[in-house]
Amino acid sequence: MSALFNFHSFLTVVLLGICACTYLKMQFPALLEQKTGFRGFFWKAARIGERLSPWVAVGCFTMGVSVIFF
Repeated sequence: MSALFNFHSFLTVVLLGICACTYLKMQFPALLEQKTGFRGFFWKAARIGERLSPWVAVGCFTMGVSVIFF
């Protein structure tokens, strides 16, 4: 089943994308400095990860628990 049709998989992909973009922005800031176009989408995901980091961390923990036990 595709991640677009399964809501749990879709949330997993979105959360991992936010975490990956935030990590890349911290390691290589010049890579995500363009705020428009296709790379602007990744800049926005990194901004969400920076500003909402406690909520993203709770989401990652919840996702990990649900993957292990359910």
